[in-house]
Amino acid sequence: MGQQMARRLAASDIGRRRFLAGAALGAGGLLAYPALSASGGSRRGRAAASSGPYQPTVESLSTHPLPQWYSDAKFGIFIHWGVYSVPAWAPVGREYAEWYWHNMDNPSDPTHQHELSLYGAAATYDQFIPQFTAGKFDPRAWVELFERAGARYFVQVTKHHEGFALFRTSVSRRASVYLGPKRDLVKELFDAAARYTPSLKRGTYYSLPEWYNPAYPGDGGSFPGGGPKQYVTGAPIPYTGYLPVSDYVNDFQVPQLLELISQYDPDILWGDIGGPNNSLPVIADFYNHGLNRPHPKDVVVNNRMGVPVRDFTTPEYASNFQLNPAKWEACQGIDPFSFGYNAATPDSAYFTAEVLIQRLVDIVSKNGNFLLDIGPRADGTIPQVMVDRLTQIGDWLRINGDAIYGSAYWIQPADGNVRFTVTPGRFNMISLGWPGDQLVISAPVPVSADSKIRLLGSHAPPLPWTQSNGQLVITMPPSGEFSTRSRYAYTFTFDWDR
Repeated sequence: MGQQMARRLAASDIGRRRFLAGAALGAGGLLAYPALSASGGSRRGRAAASSGPYQPTVESLSTHPLPQWYSDAKFGIFIHWGVYSVPAWAPVGREYAEWYWHNMDNPSDPTHQHELSLYGAAATYDQFIPQFTAGKFDPRAWVELFERAGARYFVQVTKHHEGFALFRTSVSRRASVYLGPKRDLVKELFDAAARYTPSLKRGTYYSLPEWYNPAYPGDGGSFPGGGPKQYVTGAPIPYTGYLPVSDYVNDFQVPQLLELISQYDPDILWGDIGGPNNSLPVIADFYNHGLNRPHPKDVVVNNRMGVPVRDFTTPEYASNFQLNPAKWEACQGIDPFSFGYNAATPDSAYFTAEVLIQRLVDIVSKNGNFLLDIGPRADGTIPQVMVDRLTQIGDWLRINGDAIYGSAYWIQPADGNVRFTVTPGRFNMISLGWPGDQLVISAPVPVSADSKIRLLGSHAPPLPWTQSNGQLVITMPPSGEFSTRSRYAYTFTFDWDR
């Protein structure tokens, strides 16, 4: 997690990512759980002994190459949608709305008082389940919005820490197929993407632990183990839809992960939290599943599966980034500090298009992807402020995308308010904001005497420039920022055959 986020979490006593730092504990990060490909482990939880080059060992899985499509994609959409979308509340800018259940159980947290005043002392979190209706969910509209935004992939939360699955699962009835909407929401979204936006890659987020699953062994902190309790009296209450298992990891967690792989064929497996797990055989199955088909496809796994295997790392709600040659992906919401929908957040508090676009540019210049989250309402509608931000980003990418998609980082990612990217045959200088009458760059930009510097989104001729005393000085068009259709960040590019 980013230092800024860590400070905020410490201040609000959330501890959302408390276990990421220790996710790789034990031999292969498996803690006390034996590899499922060995003789131990339950039959029901055993990962398929899929043929292929990848074996359930750190050594084998660490040879997996980063797919070129993921490196080139740069921009994706995160979707946090679940029962937490019903209460849809958190202190604005301080806590995650999707952590509503966890926070309502803490008498000192504002969420506890919110729950008490609105729903009463006898209420339970699972009383929200019937109100999670998805009644206005339009999966085609969703994926077409993602494409309109310029995203190249999306990652849907299939089960968050509340334990409510949005997919068909055989090991639990705590799922949208059996309760609430009584629909397979993951299938509907993935089917819509395959039909209407086939170029969009599809990902599944899955929380490895659950706060209150009675079978969860516990790992301290925010995931102590044991079933739910009534938030005022502390009396035990049912975990709606729970089917008893003797082994949370092998009889519940692993089967659900394998169901996601086999039923929905994701391109991205995005785990969360880590903790007790048996992820090595799951990842091996996922990698081999991508290969074992007439037309193999490349897949990716993040760094939160609880094992020291990853294709990319995932800083969260961070704002200051450094160049990292190892692939990474920054994730955050459009909300100032929540992934799930927070009805308390006024439109004026959401990140502006300017901030989000400039953050995208900064991240890409430093070898990152930007996974930007939306939090739909319980009925499946996406708040207009989120729609507006996505379409504004898409408008910018249609003008400047040639400097973003498929780009690589340069030896120096930044010079003041300028960020650099390299695309085939081009060198790109992206100014975060309009530079004024001149753009002055002190970095050793590889211009040559015949370089023609153009402003994307403009029909103006190549811009005049000079270079002396180690500085490149580009003179802006007489009409200034009105000479280009771009806004918020401005791309100056020239041919470069490195």
